[in-house]
Amino acid sequence: MRDLTQGNETKVIVAFALPMLIGNVFQQFYTMVDSIIVGNFVGTQALAAVGIAFPVIFLMISLIMGLTMGTMVLVAQYFGAKDFVKVRAAVDTGYIILFWAGLLMSIVGVLSTDVILLLLKVPADVFADASAYLRIIFTGLLGMFGYNAISAILRGLGDSKTPLYLLIAASIANVALDLLFVVGFKWGAAGAAWATVIAQGLSFIGGMVYLNTRNEYVRFDLKTLRFEREIFKQSLRIGLPTGVQQTLVSLGMMALTRIVNGFGTTAIAAYAAASRLDSFASMPAMNLSQALSTFTGQNMGAGKTERVKKGHWSAIVLGGAISLAVGGSVVLFGPALMGLFTKDAAVIALGARYLLIVGATYLLFSTMFINNGVMRGAGDAFIPMINTLLALWLVRIPLALLFSGPLGMGTDGIWWSVPAGWLMGTVFSTWYYLGGRWKRKAVIKQRTA
Repeated sequence: MRDLTQGNETKVIVAFALPMLIGNVFQQFYTMVDSIIVGNFVGTQALAAVGIAFPVIFLMISLIMGLTMGTMVLVAQYFGAKDFVKVRAAVDTGYIILFWAGLLMSIVGVLSTDVILLLLKVPADVFADASAYLRIIFTGLLGMFGYNAISAILRGLGDSKTPLYLLIAASIANVALDLLFVVGFKWGAAGAAWATVIAQGLSFIGGMVYLNTRNEYVRFDLKTLRFEREIFKQSLRIGLPTGVQQTLVSLGMMALTRIVNGFGTTAIAAYAAASRLDSFASMPAMNLSQALSTFTGQNMGAGKTERVKKGHWSAIVLGGAISLAVGGSVVLFGPALMGLFTKDAAVIALGARYLLIVGATYLLFSTMFINNGVMRGAGDAFIPMINTLLALWLVRIPLALLFSGPLGMGTDGIWWSVPAGWLMGTVFSTWYYLGGRWKRKAVIKQRTA
């Protein structure tokens, strides 16, 4: 556990964010390995199938993020206030919510896989592989939900290292299983899905073992497990807007995928590979945002609003510097990076074009996410949801349709819609942050300084 209410703001945020960044590198790595191995050892159609499944998987992750964000913020604020009885109540309630949500989503997902793919207008030559991949991922949802629940609880307590260790172990297992199932057993896209599910299950089991042996506040015990209605309401108030926001993002990704699907298998494969690289490039900003949410939660619980402001500025500067460096690298080395996934020249060229257009604007993404991180940590999760609605559904999706269709820009029109949405989100979130209403949204009401 780590108290984030003391010490130099920049050092505290960096020390907390770094393990999360490394952990997410490993998490993205083992999802990217699926694409690299499938693309090189199976083919372009299988790579497209894995790519088509990604927005659907992101939808599930989005719902998890919403549910776990509520738990994380409550744990962080109660921990900052040193109310350990409430910390325990928040943890227990979080366990119960996530178990039933994961079970329900797994059942619904398995039964509706083909319907989802039909709605996405998946081409016939990709449909079977995409269906197999997605159905297996749905089957293993409890492992994904369980790991994310454990990670959110530990981060609320200031522990970002343990989730990192669990992810490293899962990543190594995923790579080994990918090679075994896809290259060795020739299971294709389905083999990559089984590798991911098993790896996530292992990280969940490892997390449960850790909680039951090392941490008195979050030990899992069926005999003492209790559901607290008031905690549930507070968790929903904070987490539901985040879940809706992330769901809007994932549905937006699915809408973009549907638009891309209209340009054929080559475009689908290029978008799949470029999106994986894009996920890597955006991780520093996302992790700074997550770290800032915990930092904000603990300091709001301790009544230190001015410290939150200093932490926000530190994160903006750090995120900006990293975004410029990462964006420059993606722009310069786009073709070489795309070459990791496929040898198809058309796919490489199309994906590199995406990276050129989107990579140059990562600074906007970073600023938007960091602003949202403060609001979530303070308990003001409704505004990031509105921000996403404006940026994605009122800007990006309409512009993607307009640019790629009537204006005749083709896939370039879809790519340009991404930074356009980020620009809108950055302007709105900065305006709201400067207004200061987020300061009054903390769960724990006390005098702030």
